[in-house]
Amino acid sequence: MIDAAVTRAEELGVRSVIAVVDDSGNLTALCRMDGAPVVSIAVAQNKAYTALLGLPSGDLYHALAGDPALLAGVLHTPRMAAFGGGLPIVVDGRLVGAVGVGGGTVEQDIDCAGAALESATVSS
Repeated sequence: MIDAAVTRAEELGVRSVIAVVDDSGNLTALCRMDGAPVVSIAVAQNKAYTALLGLPSGDLYHALAGDPALLAGVLHTPRMAAFGGGLPIVVDGRLVGAVGVGGGTVEQDIDCAGAALESATVSS
């Protein structure tokens, strides 16, 4: 998954950080491409952690927009990132982890995270 995300980032001309977490939010793999912003290390991990809710990190805001109190609470929870680049990893209908990418635009990060998922025999 890391290799596929790095390959896609290189195709896009972006320097990214790719993080993979298990279903408990523990980091299982991390790659910081040369030149990727240091802050993207935390951003990628937070996007992956957020995707453990079972939806892409970029969908979190809209999923909770109808409940302002819940939205405010979640967005003030450490490690939550309500912008794109984190995708859940689902195997046989079971959430087993997540991948997060930071360093590019939101669209580039989503693209690279998608490449990571497509490279594995998993469904999102």
